[in-house]
Amino acid sequence: MKIIIFKLNDEEYGVEIDQVRSIERVSHVTRIPNMADFIKGVINLRGIVTPIIDLRTRFGIEAINDSDNTRVIIISVKDIEIGLVVDAANEVIEIDENRIEPAPKVIGSVEAEFIRGVIKVENRLLILLHLQKVLNLQEKEL
Repeated sequence: MKIIIFKLNDEEYGVEIDQVRSIERVSHVTRIPNMADFIKGVINLRGIVTPIIDLRTRFGIEAINDSDNTRVIIISVKDIEIGLVVDAANEVIEIDENRIEPAPKVIGSVEAEFIRGVIKVENRLLILLHLQKVLNLQEKEL
């Protein structure tokens, strides 16, 4: 299984590459009134209006200004394309699914139900997100 590694607040997270459509630089985001605070707005991505979610805000991590490394990971879950703003995304690794371990009861500020598991890669610890659960919870709040 291949995963894309991205950073949020110096922690490394992963999403399955099968769910990723593209990785984009941050472009102009059009704000939409009365949306949840973690929804930055929408972008026009090659003719498709795509909602943009700020994962820092969604996970309760302190907001920072965008940098040259900030990226939008365009994902597709159940035919819905959504952009996730992350601090950086620049690595793809292949892992054996047997190396995915259950998430500990408490992991930082990220809701445990958003986490599919953790993966040890040499001296690194990667948090694998369960995107369907992240998006289902977001839809409830909209």
